[in-house]
Amino acid sequence: MARRRWRDGPGVLRIPGEPGAVEVPLEIAASYRARTRGLLGRTGVDGALLLSPANSIHTFGMRMPIDVAYLDRRLTVRAVRTMRPGRLGLPRPRARHVLEAEAGAMAGWGLRAGVRVEVEGGGSEGR
Repeated sequence: MARRRWRDGPGVLRIPGEPGAVEVPLEIAASYRARTRGLLGRTGVDGALLLSPANSIHTFGMRMPIDVAYLDRRLTVRAVRTMRPGRLGLPRPRARHVLEAEAGAMAGWGLRAGVRVEVEGGGSEGR
């Protein structure tokens, strides 16, 4: 399988489900600078933020609790956690990407361990 390489910018997160797929606005943070900034200092997020590559995060400097989903290289969710501000998440084995959203959002989207998502946008190559 070819490696995914995204560029910073807008995208769409597609989560399969019944009765149909859920589409969520997505901000892609692929550069070192964008990944480092992440959601720091924000009071909210419209949709989700994809950090790639990443296998761990922290919430130091965050103003809100967030949901965090760890994805493997096939974009299958390995784990979903809610983190309060001021926490350090441990690196997740086999995680290659991290999704962040406002706390409670991922449950509403049906995002849970084992679900394989799709990402559109961000200049993805090798999809």
